[in-house]
Amino acid sequence: MAPILETEESAPSDVESAQSPRSQEPTKPSIKARTSTAGASNLTKRNARRTGTAQIYHPQLRGRTWQPGQEPGISASSLQWPKYDCDITVVDFSPKPGEIRVSELHNDNLGAFLEKKQEDWVTCRWINVNGISSDVVRLLAYYKNFHRLAIEDMVNNKNRTKADWYTDHTYVVLPLQKLVHGKSSDSDPDEDGDSEEGHSRERGKKSMTGRVLNAMNLNKTKGTLPISEVLSNDPQSPGKGFKSNFTQYGYTTNAPRPTQTLQRYHAGPNEERTVFMERESALTNKGLAVSVEQVSIFLTSDNCVVSFFESSAPDIENPIVDRLESSGTLLRRSADASMILQAVVDAIIDLAIPVTTAYQDAVEELELNVLTEPDLHHTKSLYILASEVSRFRSNISPIVNLVNALRDHKTEPIATSQNHIHPDGLSSNGVTISPMAHTYFGDVQDHCILMTESLDQMSRAADNMIDLIFNTIGAYQNESMKQLTLVTIIFLPLSFLTGYFGMNFTKFSGVDGQSDS
Repeated sequence: MAPILETEESAPSDVESAQSPRSQEPTKPSIKARTSTAGASNLTKRNARRTGTAQIYHPQLRGRTWQPGQEPGISASSLQWPKYDCDITVVDFSPKPGEIRVSELHNDNLGAFLEKKQEDWVTCRWINVNGISSDVVRLLAYYKNFHRLAIEDMVNNKNRTKADWYTDHTYVVLPLQKLVHGKSSDSDPDEDGDSEEGHSRERGKKSMTGRVLNAMNLNKTKGTLPISEVLSNDPQSPGKGFKSNFTQYGYTTNAPRPTQTLQRYHAGPNEERTVFMERESALTNKGLAVSVEQVSIFLTSDNCVVSFFESSAPDIENPIVDRLESSGTLLRRSADASMILQAVVDAIIDLAIPVTTAYQDAVEELELNVLTEPDLHHTKSLYILASEVSRFRSNISPIVNLVNALRDHKTEPIATSQNHIHPDGLSSNGVTISPMAHTYFGDVQDHCILMTESLDQMSRAADNMIDLIFNTIGAYQNESMKQLTLVTIIFLPLSFLTGYFGMNFTKFSGVDGQSDS
């Protein structure tokens, strides 16, 4: 017998109404309505099960508005980021003598400058930005058509060292590590004669560094602010500043990013541990610290370089501009954007060399103390030193892979947008690394490898010294036990005889006639 199909117009019979428990139910909805209702019910059940999921934990460490499952990348139009006062330097030059122009710009006049057509005599352009501001990033992103993934990596300063290749530009990101002093440069007599225009950025940056290092109790003076208060506006600080000074995007808008120490750059949500590691750093007693920041560099196909620094742009910009202003230098005669990229990366590595030397001096000092007066309190200093060396090495070692990627790039670029895809999938004018830059990148690689090997040797030396301390203390304890054993061997028979003959007996022939009684 063929089954009876029930439609939404059909109603149950009177017999079915009397016999079925569902006789009082209303007419069943259509198949489409039932599907929609079932889907909504299942969605409600799934949402109910998901209420206990912790999707974020200290979200400021990952990004300002980051949520799991959101679309990757940030477009220039939808960039949500505070505005900071940035110092922008644009260097236009050609290999011919006298054809160079250095323009000092700010946030308000950058747009008007970019609207001007680049002059015909300009062969290469370098745009160097000190600070990360939403208006500056948006203008340069439109100007050079930056990829949305590169924009996201640039504003989130917790990225791995890498080089991403797109259709008409390459994005390079790496950490800048440098050795900073605790003395504020506001009272430095060497800078009294400097002009306010040329060195205001350096004074402001070093002044912040001085505040950071003074917070580490370098001078052990009374009333010194703890570093957690000095860095309360730090975007990566999950301490008190997160509750009081953070905006909806995770950053304050009244000041640029302050200097981050090596310990704070890699810190997790435990603020007390970060402050302790900063205070007990191996370089603190020398009045030194290691600051770390992320550097983003764009190499475009039209022979242009755009670099973004958080606060240390003058340390890189000044020596490179001096080389470009001299017509006889290799950097000027080449007029090659990839050589500008090589110069920036090389300068970043050069700033890390004094850090390696400072850690080597700290290791040698601890080694001398361990060899002359080994003590258990040295193990804490060695552990902190080994931790800092390991973190410093973790920032240097990936640069070797970055240099290899720049020298051996042979992969196809990724299209920036659908409107800029070449018919065959490649750009007609892609980004290239010149043979000269390929050669000089090898020198950068050598410096990285030498520092990495030196840091590995320091880590092994610290581990060996910890083992030496425990072995030495164990040897001293063994020697003490040996001496105690000899004393025991000598006095144990005497103690036995004393105890034996000191007992009272009724009849003891061995002492008869010799007792005082």
